Order: sequence, then C-alpha cells, then structure tokens
Amino acid sequence: MNEQNIPTHVGFILDGNGRWAKKQGKVRVKGHVAGKEAILNIIEECGNLGIKYVSVYAFSTENFTRPLHEVDFIMKLFDTAFKKDIHRVAENNVKVVFSGIKDNLAPSLVKSMDKVTENSKNNTGLVLNICFHYGSQMEIIDMVKKIHQDLNKKELKLKDLTPEIINKYMYNDLPPLDLIIRTSGEQRLSNFMLWQAAYAELYFTNTYWPDFNKEELNIAIKAYQDRNRRFGGVDDD
Repeated sequence: MNEQNIPTHVGFILDGNGRWAKKQGKVRVKGHVAGKEAILNIIEECGNLGIKYVSVYAFSTENFTRPLHEVDFIMKLFDTAFKKDIHRVAENNVKVVFSGIKDNLAPSLVKSMDKVTENSKNNTGLVLNICFHYGSQMEIIDMVKKIHQDLNKKELKLKDLTPEIINKYMYNDLPPLDLIIRTSGEQRLSNFMLWQAAYAELYFTNTYWPDFNKEELNIAIKAYQDRNRRFGGVDDD
C-alpha cells in the first residue's frame, strides 16, 4: 500500500450486522453489538493509516421502520457507546461530531451525544463524523432552509453561492469524501452523504460489517490507490 496516497476522508456504510448474527446462529441484535466493536477497531486503524476524516453511517432516518424492539436495543446500545466507548476514542485525540436530526431521540441519548462532542471539540487528531438518525436528502433540505434564512437576513447574497459556501451549511463542514466503503455485498449509497460523495470512489465488499477488520480495510485502501481519479477530466498524454 502506498503510504503517500492515503484518502483524506473515508465513509463507511455499515451493513450486514443482522445477517452476520443469523449466520452465527444468534439473534439480530447480537450483530449490532459486534458491529459496534468493529467500528471502534476500524477508527483506530484509520488513525494509524493517517486518514484524517472518517464518517460512519451508524443509523439512518429510515432505520426507524425496523421492528420496535430492535430500534430500542440499538438506541440503548449507542447511548452506552456514546457514554463510554466513544469517550475512550476521544481520549486518543479524536474529535467527534454528529450528523443527523436529534428530533425523536431520547433526551438521555442526545445528552450523551452533546457531551462527547463538547469534550472532544478541541482535539486535533482524526475527525470522526457519526451519522446518526441521518439521511442525506434531509440534510440537503435543511441546508436549503438555512441558506434561505441567511438570504432573507441579508447575511448571504445569492450570487456568492459556491460549492464551498454550500458545504458550510451542511450538518458539518467536512472535506469531500474520497472513498466510500460498503459492506455485506449491497451496492448502493442508501441516502448517505450524497453531496459529499460527488466524486468519491466506491468500494463494495461481501464481508459483513462485524467481520470487516484491519486486513479488509487495507485491501480497500489499496483498491482506492489503484484507481485513476480524473474528476471529470482526462489523462495527460
């Protein structure tokens, strides 16, 4: 792997927790527990590789349509993770931010999210963007609303709009995604960071998320490095 061509921003669509559990002969929620551990391990390895930004699709707005008992379990699992596990990550100089809607989330969960954000805001290492109760289409709608408000307040002029300005109105002002990795064999973006993914390289693997490890990550990074990113241009002769 070329250590000089590491992607700046990598996104992970964490797919296959339930199918992993079924394959193991376990109930679906056990897959989410294993998936949480995989997140922590991958964050650490991304830091070791020199990746500066990581976005993880932890829970989508559409995931609320799942069975109530599963949603409740996931909420409690992440509440505990945000209180304990993510704080341990933050202690390693990781800055934690969240993208998504906090409506419909339990007050205790929102408090946990706000606390880890506040405690890690001055960290200077890897930036971990946790997409929780997140949907890209809603993010774009919210961006349009915020721009409309600033236009009405004369704090922004329509002629001044650029992609860079628009990016500042997203949930977080992050660099474009260089690479999106999706596990479990599915090959779609599923409403994940569509604005930021404009020129992202896509990597799909059949591995279920709980089994996605350091070796799998290195294979994905190597595949990214072997691609020719032209951003709409052409190769020089």
